[in-house]
Amino acid sequence: MIEIVLHEKADLKGYTLIEGFPGAGLVGPMASSYMIEKLGMKSIGHIESDMFPPIAAVHDGVPMHTARLYVDQKDKLVVVLSEFTIPQRVIYQLAAELLSFVRKSGIERIVSIGGMPSQKPSDTAYVIASNPNMTKDAAKNGLKPVKEGVIAGVSALLITGAKEFNIPTLDLLVEVNPLIMDPKYAEVAISGLSKLLGIKVDTAELETEAKEVEARVSEMLKKAKESHEHYSKTGEETGPPSYA
Repeated sequence: MIEIVLHEKADLKGYTLIEGFPGAGLVGPMASSYMIEKLGMKSIGHIESDMFPPIAAVHDGVPMHTARLYVDQKDKLVVVLSEFTIPQRVIYQLAAELLSFVRKSGIERIVSIGGMPSQKPSDTAYVIASNPNMTKDAAKNGLKPVKEGVIAGVSALLITGAKEFNIPTLDLLVEVNPLIMDPKYAEVAISGLSKLLGIKVDTAELETEAKEVEARVSEMLKKAKESHEHYSKTGEETGPPSYA
């Protein structure tokens, strides 16, 4: 069982859904958490499942769900944030539930943020889009289309599933060293999002805050593995990072 639970009614028609689940370099959580903070996004719901690890995140003394939804009415954004790696067995159900939520809510498009392993990461943001027009628009804004490669995890299922329903979907990928959690990765991702969506996010404090997010998410990942036997097995029970 997996369910998206809204704490209050929200008119999300015409919004953009940003998915930032943990993957290579923790780009998604770092970028998403920073935007949530800097844009003053409001928590509107969470995702629950009996297949999620039985843990709660505690921030500023407040316990909360580890997979949450935030909204920014000004820029019409919905950010989905998870502080634990999505288990392999949940990926298909979670992607299906997110697509159902997008369709029912009238959300206009989907953008996933992920890391792309590289020995020498650059400051270039890459994109894989569900339709040629999105690819052209991204290229015009300085993002580099990926011609060949592989994407995996929730973002892969979102981009292929959304295409069937004609929902514009894009994967924004940042080159990362998988062994290093660098705030620069989040800065490249946010810069790419700003170009794509026309939003303004002050990244002046990104390095300090991204390091805090990285430490927090890393701790959550550790706790998640310890809390369930199947999370302590080899990587087969955890979702693979996105890459191309």
